[in-house]
Amino acid sequence: MSRTDLISDCFTIIRNASLVRKEDTLMPYSNSMLKIIEILKNEGYIEDFKEVDLGSYKQIKVYLKYINKKSAFRQIKKVSKPGRRVYVRHESVPKVLNGFGFALISTSKGIVTDKQARDLGVGGEYLGMVW
Repeated sequence: MSRTDLISDCFTIIRNASLVRKEDTLMPYSNSMLKIIEILKNEGYIEDFKEVDLGSYKQIKVYLKYINKKSAFRQIKKVSKPGRRVYVRHESVPKVLNGFGFALISTSKGIVTDKQARDLGVGGEYLGMVW
């Protein structure tokens, strides 16, 4: 089965695993997903992750984080979709919940958070938001 939107699929995997309170989950490997998972870890929304080699292909094992038996994040949402890409200029990089969450922006400098995009002065494709 081919996947047309890997980032959206992985957001759904994380969201569903946290709803049933799983400790960890597996998702398909890609460099962009590895960077997004790394950002989620740095922002404190997941415990840890590691690459798992399953012979002919790789996957990413994500260890979810819970605070008082509730997921560390309330929502993880994809904004830009294959049928409708959303781009933002460096002047109008969005703030999520007035700074309580963060946006993921795919820029020429790589995938960064909204704060990093403002600091770098770059815009790009508005991938999603987490809070």
